Amino acid sequence: MSQILSLEQEARLRESIGRQTLLTTLGIRIASLGAGRVVLELPFRDELCQQNGFVHAGAITTMADSACGYAAMSLQPLDHDVLSVEFKVNFMSPAVGQRFQAVATVVRAGRTLTVCNAEVISDRDATRPIALMQATLMAIPSPAE
Repeated sequence: MSQILSLEQEARLRESIGRQTLLTTLGIRIASLGAGRVVLELPFRDELCQQNGFVHAGAITTMADSACGYAAMSLQPLDHDVLSVEFKVNFMSPAVGQRFQAVATVVRAGRTLTVCNAEVISDRDATRPIALMQATLMAIPSPAE
């Protein structure tokens, strides 16, 4: 997808991400936004680790799911939002590093369902994915504020 996000779409995505209290709690932030492509970033924190010192799969999954959701939302009309209806994650290696990124891209955008892929990488070795996600998201009318 080589489309450029409109200013309205970018503002909508940024505002929505800002309202995601789980993302704020985990420390996940925007690395880049594009039409059909979103990159979210998670800095390492001890509080996010599991018993062996790796970043917990739940934090990695949350970042990948959100990146897929916002990639899908970036192609929806301004009066629509998205909800995850299904995803699968394959963990390829332990989450070790100081910074993690989920790079999500839309594979197919439909009126109702959108399919996305996300690759999670670490600053330790960006050539070797930590996790791969495939997600399906459903378009819904934006809830009334």
